Amino acid sequence: MTAAHSTSPASNLRHGGKILVDQLLIHGADMAFHVPGESFLAALDAMHDVSGRLRLVTCRHEATACQMAEAHGKLTGRPGVCFVTRGPGASHAMVGVHTAFHDSTPLVLFVGQIERGTRDREALQEMDIRTMFGHTAKWAAEIDDASRIPELVSRAFHVACAGRPGPVVLGLPEDMLMDRSDVEDVARYQVVRPAPAPAQMEQLRQILGTARRPMAILGGGGWSETAVADIRAFLEAFNLPAAASYRRLDLLDNDHPNYAGDCSAGGASPGLSKRIREDCDVLLAIGARLGEFPTQNYTLVVPPKPRQLLVHVHADADELGRVYQGELLIASGMAAFAAAARALPPPVRRPWDDWTRQARADFEANQEPGPCPGTLDLGQVVRQFRDALPAEAVVTTDSGNFGGWVQRFHRVRRYRGFLGPTNGTMGYAIPAALAAKLAEPQRPVVAWVGDGGFLMSAHELATARQYGAPIVVLCVTNGAYGTIRMHQARTFPGRYPGTELWNPSFADYGRLFGGEGEVIERTEQFLPAFRRALAARTTTVLELRLDPEAISSRTTLAALAEATRTGAPIVAR
Repeated sequence: MTAAHSTSPASNLRHGGKILVDQLLIHGADMAFHVPGESFLAALDAMHDVSGRLRLVTCRHEATACQMAEAHGKLTGRPGVCFVTRGPGASHAMVGVHTAFHDSTPLVLFVGQIERGTRDREALQEMDIRTMFGHTAKWAAEIDDASRIPELVSRAFHVACAGRPGPVVLGLPEDMLMDRSDVEDVARYQVVRPAPAPAQMEQLRQILGTARRPMAILGGGGWSETAVADIRAFLEAFNLPAAASYRRLDLLDNDHPNYAGDCSAGGASPGLSKRIREDCDVLLAIGARLGEFPTQNYTLVVPPKPRQLLVHVHADADELGRVYQGELLIASGMAAFAAAARALPPPVRRPWDDWTRQARADFEANQEPGPCPGTLDLGQVVRQFRDALPAEAVVTTDSGNFGGWVQRFHRVRRYRGFLGPTNGTMGYAIPAALAAKLAEPQRPVVAWVGDGGFLMSAHELATARQYGAPIVVLCVTNGAYGTIRMHQARTFPGRYPGTELWNPSFADYGRLFGGEGEVIERTEQFLPAFRRALAARTTTVLELRLDPEAISSRTTLAALAEATRTGAPIVAR
């Protein structure tokens, strides 16, 4: 069938691909990430005519394409859009869907499908969208009728943004996209989230009135600039110390006197952990699910009935009471709760003022690096990095033990200045950095990644070159999958099979893709090289060679293994 567009100025007759793309424009999509497939040619054809309004970014792998879309959604607050083909393409994209689910990021993934008439014959790359994505996406469906594209795409955008944001997956049969229909378009989606009742806010005020050592934890998705400003004003008025949940460092300026640090494993100071675990009497979790990593394997806040009096605020009512029983459970979007909290009259007395000052002092003390094996001190490097980084920059991070240094010593000063995956996926930092640079090209963008994660997504440096999106990549190398080697040392000290890595020159790799590259082996080499990278007009890879003994920001591999063998406590730095 030949693709046909409108037959007259008054006609609305379009093929399914054009209907789909028109809906994307209605819903405010300005960028779509993809790896092309024959299963959605009609959609690609329709994008040809709207290239000035909808930028199509061609990627080199479906996993990184979907991660870029997830990062775009995280950065903008609007659903990221991704197109992949069926079978292997959809399987690869599952990584990004899983990240969006755990990170509460709005995302719409479109999967080109086999023709409707060939179903259940094990046609080429045939797969069941609903079965594959049903347990990870908020909603997974397939569009069988071109006339229902506006309806179902609208539903996809609504579901992705409603309540707790998350991913939606829609299958697009190849022949359906070629069908023609004169269906009417729909209106742009609306964000629908609950709000706290006045009685709940009054109860919160009364609970805080009984507190002596309160603590807030900020996390989750669905935030906005206004919500962040409102929650900051609430924290200031009540003088509450606030910790960041895992990789949510951008919800409160880390230089703010009420910021108490990252409470999750890797970044938390012993002082902050003790304050939450043993001393805190009222814990206010705002947006955070209080999952495994932010609670340090459920030891900071013990389920099902925490030691602390728990006030839990979350956009998804089903999350409340799921793991933890709380004194007060509030189903609310972050914007509505933050506005209501800001409007609360501050207390006449604040018996916790010293507690808040001490929590901040713990954070400042945790900013001092201990000794680091080798000639490159990663703690000092991250401190130099944070001081040299422009305030408007975006920092992305991969998963890996190197990230503990970034979480501990970097300071994020503005909202949407830090993007990292809470599901622990590797290979995220580079595609996330590209998505950030494409969305906001005026902002410097820096990706932190380890040698294990670099080669999982470094092929997208070609995409950076193709679209003129220069980024700085700080690749920390130690010749190992460091996180797994740390766990080996904790369980089987001195026995490390399967975690050793042979590495190429990552600096040369950067140059092969038309960028720049430098090897950094000593602490004093970093700052001049980083300044050169920020000033460059092309992507720069700085290869930071870390001694393998520097297994974390607090201990060494040998010390960890010895402590495991002898049962002696680890002396944290």
